[in-house]
Amino acid sequence: MALKIKEKEIIAGDLHEKFSRSEAVIITQFPGLDVAGANKLRKKLRESGAGFKVSKNTLFKRAVQGTPAEVLSDQFLGPNAVAFAYEDPVAMAKVIVEFAKESEILEIRSGVLDGKLIDVAQIQALSELPNREVLLAKLLAVLVAVPTGLVRALSGIPRKLLYTLRAIEDQKK
Repeated sequence: MALKIKEKEIIAGDLHEKFSRSEAVIITQFPGLDVAGANKLRKKLRESGAGFKVSKNTLFKRAVQGTPAEVLSDQFLGPNAVAFAYEDPVAMAKVIVEFAKESEILEIRSGVLDGKLIDVAQIQALSELPNREVLLAKLLAVLVAVPTGLVRALSGIPRKLLYTLRAIEDQKK
């Protein structure tokens, strides 16, 4: 059943909105991926704050126009699906890479991160980064360590003075 022009416009508009608000996008090919496998992947991606969409390449090409993912327009060849990271690109990359290893059906093609084209090796490297919460915890530890070190350094001066005065007092006794 062919899609009517209005339906195509609605789908392209929805895809355009997804491409516009995504922090990262990954294109995959899925020859032989069954419905159960696709639903399992969609569920995992949803849990990580991402989405997964299968559509016609012409609609993908139309939808990326005017978005940070526009560099992907020549990448839509064959049966494609796109994963959209709305919150955490690292979490989405972890899910996609893990699913591709498990299923051996899903093939990662390329992606875009902050408007720049990334290849499979870069997507693999992105998936190996710690997740957002771990990175924020490390940043917080660094930010807390600086004032703590300064307080220790500054408190050392009066402490040494106090030790010196006690030593002088002990000598006079």
